[in-house]
Amino acid sequence: MRVEVLAVGTELLLGQIVDTNSAWLGEQLALAGVDSHFHQGVGDNQARIVLALRAALARSDGVVVCGGLGPTHDDITRQAIAEVMNVALVRDTAIVERIAAMFRSRGRDMPESNNRQADVPVGATPIPQQLGTAPGLICPVGHKVVYALPGVPYELTEMFARGVLPDLRQRAEAAGETPAVIASRVVRTWGMSESGLAEVLAPRIDALDAAGGNPTIAFLASGIEGIKVRITAKAPATAADSAVGMLDAEEAEVRALVGEAVFGVDDDTMETVVAGMLAERGLTLGLAESLTGGLVASRLVGVPGASDWFRGSVVSYASEVKFTVLGLAEGPVVNEPAARAMADAACRVLGADVGLALTGVAGPDSQEGVAPGTVVVGLALPGRPTESLEFHLPGDRERVRQYAAISALDLLRRRMLGAPPATTTR
Repeated sequence: MRVEVLAVGTELLLGQIVDTNSAWLGEQLALAGVDSHFHQGVGDNQARIVLALRAALARSDGVVVCGGLGPTHDDITRQAIAEVMNVALVRDTAIVERIAAMFRSRGRDMPESNNRQADVPVGATPIPQQLGTAPGLICPVGHKVVYALPGVPYELTEMFARGVLPDLRQRAEAAGETPAVIASRVVRTWGMSESGLAEVLAPRIDALDAAGGNPTIAFLASGIEGIKVRITAKAPATAADSAVGMLDAEEAEVRALVGEAVFGVDDDTMETVVAGMLAERGLTLGLAESLTGGLVASRLVGVPGASDWFRGSVVSYASEVKFTVLGLAEGPVVNEPAARAMADAACRVLGADVGLALTGVAGPDSQEGVAPGTVVVGLALPGRPTESLEFHLPGDRERVRQYAAISALDLLRRRMLGAPPATTTR
């Protein structure tokens, strides 16, 4: 089956509320093996809701509508569905009594406006409410179906699991469809552009398309967290392990093509990956941060167990602190020699095995004649020459700082993997 999601609410279009419901529903549909090719958002306007529903039903077998089932004048999802079904709304007295009982249990009288929530399109089946006042609806439209759910997230999630999923499964079974699972894995990368990744993976994507498009590969640019490569596979529910097997095989293909730009999968972050590598090797880490002002340390201490391998950070933001605390020779501090000296000092001052240092210019103004966006990272690893690497990062002040933090951690990750050293070493 193909099912799409329609989120109703002008507040969503105005950006006053973030539409988390559609994301959650998309995830749940995928877990149930249901294809969802379209998601829409529409305001509280009956004509536009009707238009969106008709467009959805023209291309999908079902629609899950979330929102617009409340008691106020702008809650018009019921009316729009009735118009699409070409039927009248009829008030269900059992629903009225259920809502009234909820109010009585709280020692309150039910407002007259709540009666509207008991209006049901002729031919539709209510999904009884358990957590709120709004019942859901299962509305047949020819051989297709519209599900209406309340927009309150905790009400929606409970009602979807209880009322929508079982009905979807029954319809799929009646249509002779084999129950399926859709599984995804996100391969996380840093250091390559989205277009660069696409070029590298293009032959593999073409080969998958030619073989039937299962699994598939897609890209998601995630700003300061890099580029994500999503692998998605579909398999019969009776052979769910085969979907995992496809993901394993395709992840191996992606890693072989992309190389060390891959730093993790799914919920991995750069800091959790670096933390695991330090712990595995029995190494401790000390930081000397200038332009990042403790940002790298903040990311690292968010990892459980950080006290086992993280010694601390000297936030040497002012040049004088670099001279007096870290022991750098007085002079310019935004250059590779300074970054290397800071990394060595991080080991010495903090008693760490590994020293990682960042200096640079976040902007908006130049410093020491160095342009904004220039970042220099120093790295001291046991048994290796202290090295440095200069980056030129895009964006405003905050983006430069964020990019600098993850770039420095990525350099440490690559070197612990045994990657070739940077061009400039001491």
